[in-house]
Amino acid sequence: MRVLLASTYELGHQPLHVASPAAALRAAGHDVRCVDLAVERWHDVDWAERIAFSVPMHTAMRLAVRAAEQVREQRPELPICFYGLYAPVSRDRTLGRVADRLIAGEYEPALVRWVAGEPEEALVQLGRGSFELPARDLLPPLESYAHLALDGEERPVGYVEASHGCVHMCRHCPIPSVYDGRIRIVGADTVLADIEQLVALGARHITFGDPDFLNGRKHSLAIVHAMHERFPDLTFDCTTKVEHVLEFAHLWPELAACGCLFVVTAVELLNDEILARLDKGHDARQVADAVALLREHGIEPRPSLMPFTPWTTHEDVADIVRFVERHDLIGNVDPVQFSIRLLVPEGSLVLERDDWEPGAYDPDALSWTWSSPLDGLQRELAHIAERGGEFGEIRAAVLGGPQLEMGSIEGRPRLTEPWFC
Repeated sequence: MRVLLASTYELGHQPLHVASPAAALRAAGHDVRCVDLAVERWHDVDWAERIAFSVPMHTAMRLAVRAAEQVREQRPELPICFYGLYAPVSRDRTLGRVADRLIAGEYEPALVRWVAGEPEEALVQLGRGSFELPARDLLPPLESYAHLALDGEERPVGYVEASHGCVHMCRHCPIPSVYDGRIRIVGADTVLADIEQLVALGARHITFGDPDFLNGRKHSLAIVHAMHERFPDLTFDCTTKVEHVLEFAHLWPELAACGCLFVVTAVELLNDEILARLDKGHDARQVADAVALLREHGIEPRPSLMPFTPWTTHEDVADIVRFVERHDLIGNVDPVQFSIRLLVPEGSLVLERDDWEPGAYDPDALSWTWSSPLDGLQRELAHIAERGGEFGEIRAAVLGGPQLEMGSIEGRPRLTEPWFC
C-alpha cells in the first residue's frame, strides 16, 4: 500500500510522530512517504492510496483538519486517518467527514492494521509494544527546524521521546483523557539508536519531549548516561513537573554532569487555589524553590505558563510578571507564554469541576469557549507576542506605568521555537 504520512506542526521539531510510524509501516512492507507541512509544500497526494495525519497537539489538530479538508476535496475517495493525542477531539466534526479513522495513544500497531484494511478497533490504544528506529531519512533535514540558541550561535536539535503518557492527572492537560495515568516506555536501545542517527544528521543538542521525563526516572537516567558516554559533547533539555524537580533533587547533579542545559517545567500560574483546582501538585512557594534548586546545579529553568483561566484575576497575572522579574527569568520565558489561555477540549478533566461556566463548545477551535473579564488583556498580550514585543512591553501592559528598558537577556539557553501546544 502507498501511504503518505503528514505532519502539520510538532513544536518546531523534525516530526518524530511521523518518523516513528513511517518506520513501522515500512517494516510491514508498505511504501511510505512523508510530508511536513510546517516546512514544505504538499506533495504525493495523487500518489497515495492512504493518508494519515499526525495530531499530537492542539495546533497540529487544527491545521490537520484544514489540510484534510483540502485532501478530501481533491480526492474524495482517499481514506484518511488522524492519529495522536488530539485524534479524539471534536470527533463529530471530523469522523465520517474529513477522517475515516481516528487513533489515539500507542497508535503504531493500529495504524499498520488500518493501512492493511483490517476491521476498525477502539479509538484509544494503550497496548505495550516495541518501536522501530524512526525513519528520519524520509523527513526534511534538521537545519529546517528549531535550533538551540546558546553563546551567540544556533545548534541543530534532535527530538526524541523515551516515554509516552503521564502518571499524573493534571486537569488542564489533554494527556490524562487518553492515558488515564499510565505511561508507556520506548526501549532504551531504540532511543539511543535514534540519538545516534540524529547526531549523524548534525544534531548537537537533544530535546527529550516526554510529557514528564522523570515519570520513569531509572529508564531516563540510563538513557542519559549512555548518551553522555557515547557523545560527551552533546547537550540536552527535558520537561518535568515542579514537584519532580524538588522530589528528585538528588538527580540534578547527575543530569547537569551529563549535559542538561535547561528544564521546561509547567508552572502555569502562582495562585495556590487555582493550582489546586487544576491538581498541579505544587504551590507558588515550591516554584521558587525549584528555580533555585535547578540554578544551584547550573541548569536554567524555563517555566511554561498558563496565566488565563476562568478563575484568574488581574492580580494573578501581575504576580506572574513580578515573579519572572524578581527571579531573573526574563530571558527564560518567551513572551507568548504570558498570553496562554486555558484550552478545554472534549474529555478535559476541567469539565468535572462545577465552579465555572464553560460556555459553548466550538468544534473548530477544539475547545469550550469560556469567557473572562480578562479576555481583553489576554488578547493584548497575545498581540504583543505576535508582533515580537518583549517583556518590558508586557510588563507595562499588565502592571501599568512606562515601558522599562530591561537590558540584555542574551546567554540563556533556549530553542528558537517558542510555542508549546
